[in-house]
Amino acid sequence: MDKLKDLINGPDLIVAPCALNPIMAQMAAEAGFKAAYLSGGSLGWYKGVTEAGLSLTEMIQVVVDIRTVTPIPVVLDAGGGWGDPVHVHRTIAMSEAAGVQCIEIEDQLLPRRVEHHIGIDNLVTPELAADRIREAAAARTDPNLVIVGRTNAIRVGGMDDALRRAEMMKKAGADMLFVYGRKPEDMRHFAERLPAPLMTFAPPDGWSTFPISKAEMAKMGYRLAASSGSAFAAMVRAVRQSYECLAQDRLDPFLGAGGAEKEMKAAHKITGLDRLLEIERRTMKGM
Repeated sequence: MDKLKDLINGPDLIVAPCALNPIMAQMAAEAGFKAAYLSGGSLGWYKGVTEAGLSLTEMIQVVVDIRTVTPIPVVLDAGGGWGDPVHVHRTIAMSEAAGVQCIEIEDQLLPRRVEHHIGIDNLVTPELAADRIREAAAARTDPNLVIVGRTNAIRVGGMDDALRRAEMMKKAGADMLFVYGRKPEDMRHFAERLPAPLMTFAPPDGWSTFPISKAEMAKMGYRLAASSGSAFAAMVRAVRQSYECLAQDRLDPFLGAGGAEKEMKAAHKITGLDRLLEIERRTMKGM
C-alpha cells in the first residue's frame, strides 16, 4: 500500500473515511480507500465521553489495533496535540511508534471544552499554535510523517485571522494546512490564499450534491479530505434501528430476512477468519 506522503504529493484528492476500530479500517480498505481518518470527535461519541475526554494513549491504542490488521495509512486527529509544545514531542514520538502516517494538530485551547461541538471554539494564541507545529516538526524522526496544521479560527476571529494563523503554521513547518470551513465559497478562498497541499473535511453527504467535485478540489490544491463522522452516523442509525426492531419483535428492514447471518459471514471474511482457520488446522494436527 502506498505511503500517504507519496499520495499527497500526487495529483489526486485522497478521501479518508472515519475509522474508529479495526473492522471499520478493514472495510475502508476493502472499499478502495487509500487512507483512514481516526476522528477525535467521532471517537469521543463512540466512547461516550466527547473528544474533550480522550487521552493520547487511548487514541494511539486504536491506531495500534488498526495497524495490527491492515496496512491502510491512518490520519490521526490529534486535536491540540495533548499539551504545550514540550508535550507535543511525546505525541509525535508515540504517533510514529504506532505507525501514524499523518497527524493533524490544531490551535484548540487545552484542556478541550465540550462546547467545541456546538460551534464555540476556544483557541490558543497564533504564536502558541505555531510553536506546537514547530516542535512537532522538530520531534519528527520519520520523514514520511505528514504534519497538518489546522485552525478553526474562522468561527472565532473570521477569515483574516484564520488565514493568518494558517500562514504562521506553514512557516513553522506544517506540511499541509487545514482551515476549517464547510462552505464552498470559503473553501475556494482558502485555496486562493494558501499554498498546496491542503486538507479539508469531506461534505457530510458526500460529493453527489456538493457544488465542488473531487477533481475540482484537487485542481484547487486539496489533497486530503477526511470524512469525520458519516460512517459513525450510519452505524448509530443502523444499531438504533436494530435494537428497536429486536425490542418490538419486528424484522429489521435494513437487514431483511437472513441478513444478519449474511452480514456476519461477511464480517468473518473481512477479518480473515479463513486465514486463521488455515493456520490453526495446519499447526494443531494431532493435538
